[in-house]
Amino acid sequence: MSLTLYFAPRSSASPIIWALAELDLPHEAIQLDLQAGDQKKPEVLQHNPNGQVPTLVDQGQGMFESSAIIVYLGERYGHEKGLWPKPGSPEHMVALSWNAWFAVSLGASMRLVMLNTQDWLPPELRNEGQAAHGLERLGAQLGLLDARLGEQPYVVGESFSLVDAYGAAAVGWATQVIGVDLKTIPNVAAWLGRCMGREAAKAMQ
Repeated sequence: MSLTLYFAPRSSASPIIWALAELDLPHEAIQLDLQAGDQKKPEVLQHNPNGQVPTLVDQGQGMFESSAIIVYLGERYGHEKGLWPKPGSPEHMVALSWNAWFAVSLGASMRLVMLNTQDWLPPELRNEGQAAHGLERLGAQLGLLDARLGEQPYVVGESFSLVDAYGAAAVGWATQVIGVDLKTIPNVAAWLGRCMGREAAKAMQ
């Protein structure tokens, strides 16, 4: 089996699990115990020097960072299944832009909130002002996404793509962990429901 995914449940590996299910790609999934430090074992570090999940190995070559893995899977395996636009097309430009937006822009706001609100962080290390700033940024960004989804059913266009899997996993995490309320952004709420209702999304559970 040429594809191997090192993952942990409820982590940034979740959209990769979803993408592999959408693509119906045979692969070996190796679950790591992060608390036990499995991600620092030599067999993981040889493919990902950061010692983190997700780590994907394809034909012996490893790669890391979930957003990069999504692009790779789309470019290599997604065209014929209609899950990734052809390189050089306008849709391809849109896919790359929004995939990076979910990782960099939305991701930074989510991390800012989480690092200042989660119970595992000692109270003296939390900053309420930073958390509020992160929530404000997150709200504005989700407003942009809501406007986008008011024009079309999915992020890139009329059909579901791996960008939707990546983005929906992130927004779903924001609702569950951060407590983001989608009532004021109905287009995002409807999109999230469509995406999470897909059979392949169940693979993340």
